[in-house]
Amino acid sequence: MKKIVSIVLALTMVFTLTIPALASNYTDVADGAWYAEAVEALRAKEIMNGVGKGKFGPDETFTRAQLATVLYRMAGSPAVTGEDSFTDTESGTWYADAVLWAYQNKVVNGMDNGRFGTNDAATQEQLTVMLWRDAGSYKLDREKYASTEGVENQASDWAFDAVVWAKAEALIADLDAYAPTKAASRAQVADMVYRYMKLKEQFANIDAVSGATQKADEQTAPAETTGSKVLVAYFSATNHTAGIAKHIADAAGATLYEIKPEIPYTAADLNYNDSSSRATREQNDDTARPAISGAVENMADYDVVFLGYPIWWGQAPKILYTFVESYSFDGKTVIPFCTSGSSGIGSSATNLQKSASEASWLAGNRFSGGASRESVVSWINGLGLEIEAK
Repeated sequence: MKKIVSIVLALTMVFTLTIPALASNYTDVADGAWYAEAVEALRAKEIMNGVGKGKFGPDETFTRAQLATVLYRMAGSPAVTGEDSFTDTESGTWYADAVLWAYQNKVVNGMDNGRFGTNDAATQEQLTVMLWRDAGSYKLDREKYASTEGVENQASDWAFDAVVWAKAEALIADLDAYAPTKAASRAQVADMVYRYMKLKEQFANIDAVSGATQKADEQTAPAETTGSKVLVAYFSATNHTAGIAKHIADAAGATLYEIKPEIPYTAADLNYNDSSSRATREQNDDTARPAISGAVENMADYDVVFLGYPIWWGQAPKILYTFVESYSFDGKTVIPFCTSGSSGIGSSATNLQKSASEASWLAGNRFSGGASRESVVSWINGLGLEIEAK
């Protein structure tokens, strides 16, 4: 029988995990932070909360026990009976049911020495592997989804397939910043868990977590894109998004179209610190629809549209709404992508989707302005479309 640890320790750890606070009230979470949407979503679902004193602690590490608890809550905190086999876990503690659930559902295996590593900082690859196991431990075609220069090659051997899967499903916010063997920050945990939850919701009626991870005998047909015409439409005020758009068009053999404003944006227009600047006024005006110079020729001929933009104040620039609302996207597949220095794609894509709900929208992805062509190719090939990027 495992010993019950002190009430003081248990209450301390429970307080760390459960202190309630709105994301907007966290003094260390900016509204436009790349993880802000995830923080609020998990708080609202009582899955992951702050560290106390009005803080979320985005840069702090997360223990393996805390991570098991987050995944257990995500599963609905089901009743469990029995004991795990780990030498360093204690019955009756705040984490006991969570670790037991994770152990019984093969989400965790523990360490080589029989320990679970209760208070050890969870690494980024451990986080990835736990989500992968929860999804069903699907192994993707390495020739299709892995690459010799991919981030998966920085992971431990036992985490390779999990990282390939997470990369293919865009669960990793920034491949350039992902360091498999380093400790995961609380911001990374929140963002990756939230992305995984959205992926599960998207495929709630399929016995798999996504099209790319379906078992061979359970696969549904992917979007019919063989022989389809592909368009990459993008808006880029500072040329960061333009670089990613060109990678996509070149790799996928697509037509490239730049969304150009009739009145170009100046440096003063993009001054984020000026509340009266043009971009600030537009982003704060739900009705703003900046005019576009030119139009896409034969838009009806395109079956797949990659839609790119920078993140402004956590959202897509309003000129993207002008573009989306100017055409019929009925029967088309739309794949959004964005660039930013730190913010994730957040709700920008889902808000755009409301203006073209007749289209089939795939999950979007955020790239750093200097993302490599290889990372872009890997993303395209992991979308589950019959488009082979090279």
